[in-house]
Parts: sequence; structure tokens; C-alpha cells
Amino acid sequence: MGPIAPENTMTYRFDPELAPWAAMLPDLDMTDPAAARETLTQVAAQLPPYESAAPLTVEDTSVPGPPGAPDVPVRVYAPAERQEPLPGLLGLHSGGFMAGGLDTLDAACREIADQVGAVVVSVDYRLAPEHPFPAGVEDAYAALVWLAKEAGRLGVDPGRLGVFGESAGGGLAAATALLARDRSGPELCYQVLDSPELDDRLDTPSMRSFTDTPVWTRPKAVLSWKYYLGEAAGGPDVSAYAAPARAEDLSGLPPAWVAVSEFDPLRDEGITYAQRLVQAGVPTELHLYPGTFHGAFVVPGAAVSERMGTDRIAALRRGLGCA
Repeated sequence: MGPIAPENTMTYRFDPELAPWAAMLPDLDMTDPAAARETLTQVAAQLPPYESAAPLTVEDTSVPGPPGAPDVPVRVYAPAERQEPLPGLLGLHSGGFMAGGLDTLDAACREIADQVGAVVVSVDYRLAPEHPFPAGVEDAYAALVWLAKEAGRLGVDPGRLGVFGESAGGGLAAATALLARDRSGPELCYQVLDSPELDDRLDTPSMRSFTDTPVWTRPKAVLSWKYYLGEAAGGPDVSAYAAPARAEDLSGLPPAWVAVSEFDPLRDEGITYAQRLVQAGVPTELHLYPGTFHGAFVVPGAAVSERMGTDRIAALRRGLGCA
């Protein structure tokens, strides 16, 4: 994992505690899916493990996949000493639709299970380009259906189901919420979209401008959508279940918490989606973190990174009825 090689010389006003990390974070080589996957595996292994205050149960299993597709691997996290029933939360990892897995989201899921007191089901959805749209979102929806169906066995309150995701996982979370609404599927009470990847058209000011930002750049976004959608990316016929920013009607969706970073190509599509949710009558909380870049919440010890994590936990506690 080498340092990021800037593609131009733009200067960014990073938070002083984050600035030293800007050139140290690993570069995800999106031109090589295998290399990108190995990089994320290494990053996940290097992150400090989350130490839960109370014992957790963690179980790897699989759930029925979409019709005609294989079973979907999931990892289920739950407080070992629980007062049932607990809220249930579907978790979807980052990785540009083409990398990442259960270990990518492991620390976040442990923290949520511990601090929110929820049963978290993390989804190892199929990855592009081998499995383009709709494989990933259909896997996510199948896992949500399983979570609702097995709520009693899992000790989950079926009236308190939520979905959350980071980056591409945030886009999949938004798409899963759309599918649940449109298919009259499991009713969600909350959605948490953290730096979500929502719009394949790549035409917002932040997406046009940020070609050399840490971790995520416009060129990486171009490849991400190309892997996920093929030649259809950016064209007129892309489904809203692939790119939720294309959804014409956002009414009837669950309340939302949306977080974006100032120097992230994904910033403006997240802001616009949050604004449209509000306009559609969906209770929505939007956080823009100044001086941050994509994935800044993983930087240890920085006050703004800790605030990003604390805000998300507090939002989940409110949204899932734990506050």
C-alpha cells in the first residue's frame, strides 16, 4: 500500500489533526479489482479492533439469496446479555461496489451492537464487475427479508428495523430502502447513509472538482460505476435501485441520517439527496464535517473523527428507539 499519487495540485484546508494522514492513507487501485480487494483487506486488518464494553455474540452464517442466486453470507452481531427484543440493523460495507467484505465493516458493527444495543446483520453482498447491478442490492434486500422473517428467533423487534451503510454501502442502503418501500417489503424505521455513493452521473461540483482527494477521487468513482453498471453508467436508463439519486419520488421512505465530508467527491450528491428527502416529507438529519475527507472517521485520535463516530451512534440510538 503506497501513498496517494496526486493527479493535480489542488490545496485543501484539511482539519489540522487529519492533515498528516492525507498522504499516508492507502491508495485503492481501482484499475485492478483484485489489488483493490487486497488493499481493503489489509486496511481492515490494520485498523484497531473495537473492544466492546459488554460481551457480544458474533456468528457467520448464510441466508437465502435472491431468486435463482446463491445464498448470501452474513455476520450477525448481538449483545450477549440482552434484554429482548432489540432493534435490528442491516449493515452494508464500503468498497466502490467492487471490493470489501464482512471484515471491512467489522469494527463498526461491533461498536453499534455494543453501544446502540442492536442486532446487526452485516451483508457480504456479491461484488462487481463479476456481479454487476442488481446483484449487490438484491443480496442486501434478501438479507433484510431474512432479518424480518427471523426477527423472533434473533430477538429482534420487527417494528424497529433499520439499514446503514458506508460509501458504496450507503448507496446500497438507500437503494434497499427504496426496494423495501416499492415491494411492500419489511418496514424500515431508519436509514443511516454515511458518505453515500448515490449518483452515477458524476456531475455535481464536488465530483467535478475533487480529482486528487485522499481515499476517493473522481477517477475512482468513474471506475466504480463502470464496474457496477457497465456501459449503462451515466446514461439515460439507469435504475434508481442502482443510483438512488435518480429516484423521482422519495416520499414514504424511512427517516434518514446523512453524513458527508467537505473534501469528498461524494459530498454534494449526499447533500442533494438529504435535501430531496426533506422536500419529500422524510424527517432527515444532515451532517457536513468541515476539513474532512472520505473515510476520515477511521483516523484514530482526531477530534472530528471521534465526533463523526459519536454522532452516528447517537443517531442510531434515536432512530432505532434506544435513546
